[in-house]
Amino acid sequence: MTASIARVTTISARSTESFDDAVKAGISRASETLRGVSGAWIKEQKVELSNGQISNYHVVLEVTFVLDD
Repeated sequence: MTASIARVTTISARSTESFDDAVKAGISRASETLRGVSGAWIKEQKVELSNGQISNYHVVLEVTFVLDD
């Protein structure tokens, strides 16, 4: 029987466009740095305001990646 071990790391990302764009940017960057990224979930979302308007969408992601054997 083969077992796999995964690790979870927290990352944050932001975008001026949308929460969806921030999530995609965070996953894309995590996948460049970490091998075996297998999933993620959104832990936190917030917006930054400037003059009463949304200037940035910010997400905190928990990214799961499988450790090498």
